[in-house]
Amino acid sequence: MDDRVVTSGGGGNGRPARQINVVLRGSEPFATTGSSPPQLESEQAPAARPLTPGDPFLDIQRELDPMVGLENVKTLIYEIYALLQISRMRSDAGLSGGSHVYHMIFTGNPGTGKTTIARIVAKLFQKMGVLTKGHMIEVERADLVGEYIGHTAQKTRDLVRKALGGVLFVDEAYSLARGGEKDFGKEAIDTLVKAMEDYRNQFVLILAGYPLEIEHFLMTNPGLPSRFPIQIEFPDYSIDQLIQIAELMARNRDYALMPQSVFKLRQHLMQEKAMSMFAFSNARYVRNIIEKAFRHQAVRLMTQYPSGSPGKQELMSVRPEDLKWEK
Repeated sequence: MDDRVVTSGGGGNGRPARQINVVLRGSEPFATTGSSPPQLESEQAPAARPLTPGDPFLDIQRELDPMVGLENVKTLIYEIYALLQISRMRSDAGLSGGSHVYHMIFTGNPGTGKTTIARIVAKLFQKMGVLTKGHMIEVERADLVGEYIGHTAQKTRDLVRKALGGVLFVDEAYSLARGGEKDFGKEAIDTLVKAMEDYRNQFVLILAGYPLEIEHFLMTNPGLPSRFPIQIEFPDYSIDQLIQIAELMARNRDYALMPQSVFKLRQHLMQEKAMSMFAFSNARYVRNIIEKAFRHQAVRLMTQYPSGSPGKQELMSVRPEDLKWEK
């Protein structure tokens, strides 16, 4: 379930002026309209106010800015921060701060950064005083669904209680609805819906999964769609971005991919993308290739230098023969 995203250097004093591609859900469930919610048109984001020393968003920005891609995600997180700041100012001015709900849905293919961003969201809410702890409990179907009637509700309630003060992140949430009416997954859904009422504003629930499956999942319970005001789409990484991720993974460990290695990896990723039935954009797949390359490089160097030590350049270089994958 780990969607870690490798980062690159860079930063700034405010939110990057990027394109917005965020879906905001209204109060009506999809099932009543028979269609997906409208998307906001892409628009150029206005320049952000520079952050001052001690600003709670500074630490969040340091994590977001270097990430490869995810510009729409970074924009939304800044918008949430801005909303929280302005709500605080409104309260100080004697105005209504409003009651906002921050439960979210993350849609995207595996390896596009959903888990990483969920952890950052939890940290942001803790820094802004929305959540008391800011930790994240990461679960999937097996953690929520029990083996007999009543067991599922108890397991789900226990996990919600562990998540109080933080974020409950449900990966592949649509799997809870796969078994039909008699499946215990439905009991987990109903328990989560009730917990959102019983523990209002005490935790944030984030559901993650493939876009189409999440749409079907939301239709299984009339109370679900309106409870998630924010949906974030995690775009697929391009081949260039996956190469950038691979090079950064190596650089962060004091390795360097040789030009021939980059070419070999690019050709492989293009082939994988062409053969995939679904969009291929998996940073985890790239990370696994690079981790294996480090091991293969170590074996190669031990063989080439049985009684001596390779030079610094050799210790750093990842050559084409170090890149191996299943046929």
